[in-house]
Amino acid sequence: MAHVLAVSGSPMEISRSAVLLRHVTDIVTSRGHTVDTLRVRDLPAEALLHADFADPAIRDSLARLERADAVVVATPVYKAAFSGLLKSWLDLAPQFGLRGKSVLPLATGGSVAHALALDYALRPVLTSMEARHVVNGFLVLDRFIESPAPVEPSPLEAPVNIHADAAPALTKVVEGFLESLDMGAARVVA
Repeated sequence: MAHVLAVSGSPMEISRSAVLLRHVTDIVTSRGHTVDTLRVRDLPAEALLHADFADPAIRDSLARLERADAVVVATPVYKAAFSGLLKSWLDLAPQFGLRGKSVLPLATGGSVAHALALDYALRPVLTSMEARHVVNGFLVLDRFIESPAPVEPSPLEAPVNIHADAAPALTKVVEGFLESLDMGAARVVA
């Protein structure tokens, strides 16, 4: 089974993209894969902005990326692109830090026009990092993600509700990612 790094690129404590990421990682873990979730917002801002490779939290996040067999990246769309927070972290990763990994890009936004951010902003960055396979990404409109109600101890543990208009297409994209994990495992065994 694969070890997947789930990267939340939202600067918000509670965000639709983090909720979407949790929904997808729940599916991935239900298939027997392990998931390690990295919230980039929890990394030290000064270390991110100053490219402080010596910072222990930055080093740890990059080691987690290196250990992963695959990556799921979720980001809100801002100004027709993925979050600057996510970009700052990706800039710290090694040039070929995704070599041999399958990657699933996910985004949330207010309009279907934001879907272009996946193919024209995020995909080129992921591809340049030599991902083995960047599967088709998916944008879920904000209105199709029910915000979780506060639950103790964490609002991110509340049940996730993806609207029926988005769920089938999202499921198809996640299935494609899971197939890429299976193909990667078969390649390692062979």
